[in-house]
Amino acid sequence: MAKDKYHTQVREALENDGWTITHDPFLIPYGVSTVEVDLGAEKLIGAEKEGRKIAVEIKSFMERSKVYAFHQAFGQYMIYQMALDYNAITDRALFLAASLDVYNAFMIKQQMVDDAIEKYGLNLIVVNMKTKQIVKWIKK
Repeated sequence: MAKDKYHTQVREALENDGWTITHDPFLIPYGVSTVEVDLGAEKLIGAEKEGRKIAVEIKSFMERSKVYAFHQAFGQYMIYQMALDYNAITDRALFLAASLDVYNAFMIKQQMVDDAIEKYGLNLIVVNMKTKQIVKWIKK
């Protein structure tokens, strides 16, 4: 599967934030299929033996219609969440990563994004692609 335009920047932003990339991609069996989430990462917190684990799907939203791009991204996100649930992978939170530019120009203004976060548990990582820094974590 082709990597997203911002794959490298998001990976570096996670590493800059202290995350260890454990999977690239993170493969999840789902019935007779396998889904590929872009990244799996882990971060040890203090003296924890087992740290926090995440799976991250990266989206550039390069399509002409940002609404259509969000429809696709959110649908893919929901399938990945179902795959995690199907496999009882409860120790890994799923996130959708998007650029700060897309967040500011599109996501922050959309009721559908707010509803996806509030009603359906969409988790977001907002990344400044120029500085390769995570600027916002949104998790319900």
